[in-house]
Amino acid sequence: MLSNGRKAKLKGLIIGCTSSFAGPSFRSSDGVLGLGHSGISFASRATQLFGGKFSYCLVDHLSPKNASSYLTFGPNAALVPSTACQTELLMVPLLEPFYSVRVSGISVDGEVLKIPMSVWDVEKGGGAILDSGTSLTVLAEPAYEAVVSALSRHLAGLPRVGVEQFEYCYNWTAAVPAVAVPKLVVHFHGSARLEPPAKSYVIDVADGVKCIGFAPAPWPGVSTMGNILQQEHLWEFDIKNRRLRFQGSTCAPY
Repeated sequence: MLSNGRKAKLKGLIIGCTSSFAGPSFRSSDGVLGLGHSGISFASRATQLFGGKFSYCLVDHLSPKNASSYLTFGPNAALVPSTACQTELLMVPLLEPFYSVRVSGISVDGEVLKIPMSVWDVEKGGGAILDSGTSLTVLAEPAYEAVVSALSRHLAGLPRVGVEQFEYCYNWTAAVPAVAVPKLVVHFHGSARLEPPAKSYVIDVADGVKCIGFAPAPWPGVSTMGNILQQEHLWEFDIKNRRLRFQGSTCAPY
């Protein structure tokens, strides 16, 4: 359905369903719409027809059921203002169909972490992609160790608890007075900075339990910024001009 109420068809595109799948990320999912960049993807076909762009805004993963994320194809100048952060959107053949970005570093509480630049360099076995189909942010081992070490130092006063899948988890009911989660910033090439809310990287996993929400990936290897880290931001993928624009948002209907 178009914004003017009319309907449009994407010719030569087949969308199918399956009752068979593999991998833990699908166990609690209703389905996945591939937004990757390839000759046969839904996103590629739709952006060709609708102005070379698509955008989405993801609500908090713990939001009530009446809160909705949204996905839009076509020019969205009214949605993504000129003041939004922007950086180069890479179409790296080695990483296709994923969208890659140039990361220049990560800081915690204002301190730029000592992560080798090779971690963010595709030609040296690294690189970083944005993937709305992956929940957790997965960092190559050198980046993971630097990030979780920095965050855990600030949370050292809280009792640790064991939770499968996460290395650092805490009994948050013991946080009296309230513990301040340090600010984490992902720095992209240029001046663009992703400043996610604390709940996007120190995440709720059970009543009274929060965990540092990153997972390690082998090195050499690619780092993936998942949808929890992306939540409560409006993201515009300008395929035609190879630009990524983003801005904090409540994802309220427009």
